[in-house]
Amino acid sequence: MVKIVLAGGTGNLGREILDALIEKGTHELSVFTRSDGAYPDLEKQGVRVLKVNYDDQDGLTAALKGVEVVLSFVVAQSDPEGMAQKNLIDASVAAEVKRFAPSEWASRSGAGPQYASKDIVSDYLREINKDKRVLEYSLFQLGFFTNYLGSPHKTTKHVQLFNIHVDVENRRAIAPEGDDLKWTFTTVQDVARVVAEAVDYQGIWPEIGGVNGHTLTNAELLKIVEEIRGPISIERVTRADLEAGRLNTTWAPKIEHPSIPPEHRTRELSDKVISRTLLAGLKGSWVVSDEWNKLLPHVKFTKVDEFLRSVNWGS
Repeated sequence: MVKIVLAGGTGNLGREILDALIEKGTHELSVFTRSDGAYPDLEKQGVRVLKVNYDDQDGLTAALKGVEVVLSFVVAQSDPEGMAQKNLIDASVAAEVKRFAPSEWASRSGAGPQYASKDIVSDYLREINKDKRVLEYSLFQLGFFTNYLGSPHKTTKHVQLFNIHVDVENRRAIAPEGDDLKWTFTTVQDVARVVAEAVDYQGIWPEIGGVNGHTLTNAELLKIVEEIRGPISIERVTRADLEAGRLNTTWAPKIEHPSIPPEHRTRELSDKVISRTLLAGLKGSWVVSDEWNKLLPHVKFTKVDEFLRSVNWGS
C-alpha cells in the first residue's frame, strides 16, 4: 500500500487519475482542495478530503506526514509564479515525502506563456536536487489529450473537453502556413493508467516522464481525420499573424477550460491561445518523449485513428 495525496485532485484530470487509483483498491488516498465543498462520494470510497492553504507551509507539512507520493494538479493559470507548488514541494521535503509529480500533464518545456509556471516549478525541482536527491520526481508530459479531438462527444468522466484547432466534429482545422509540425496525442484513460502503474514502480522515477500515446505530423493527423470524417476545410495562418496573437480565420475554438471564467472566453482569448499553441508546435514543444512507455511496456496506448473510430460521430 502506498499513501498518496492528490493536490487539486477533485476535478478534471486529477479526478480521472483518482478514479484509476480507487479502482486499483490498494492504496491510501487523500485529496487536497482549497474548496469548502463536501465530497461525500469520495469519502464513501475511502478517500480522505482535506482543505488546505498552499500559503501555510507548516499546515501543508503536517498534512503530508507519512505520505509517500504527491501528485499535483494545481492549475498553472491559477499559480502563475508557481508559489503554491513551490510551497507544496518544500512541505513534501520537510515531511520526507518520497515522490512528487508536479502539475505538468501537457507539453514539454517552452510551450508558451500560458504554461510558464510549469517551467518555474520544474526549474525549482532541479535546483533543490542539484547536489543530492532530496525529492524523487517525474515530469509527466503527454502532449495533447486525444480526447479533445472527440469534442463535443463525451469521452471522459471528468476532464472538461472543448474544440481545439482541429475540429473533427465540424470537419475543419486551423494550421500554420507552409510549415508542418508534429504533435503527441495521448488519451486521458492512458494517462490515468500509466500514473496508477507509476506509483507502484520499483525503480527511480525518470525526471522527464514522457507518456507518448501517438506522435504524428499535422499533415498525418489531418489525413486521418479526412479518412474517418470526409473532406475537411483547412484555414492557414501566417507565422507573422501567429506571433501577433491573431488568426484571421472564419472561426476559432472557444476555450472552455474550468480555470477560465465564462466571461473571459472570448474570440480574442481563443486567437491568443491557439496562436501560442501552434507556435509552440512549430518549436516542437508538443512532442514528448516515451520514458514511461519503456518502463511500463505492458501498457498499450490508443492511437489517434483508433480513438477517432471509437467516437459515435453520427452524420
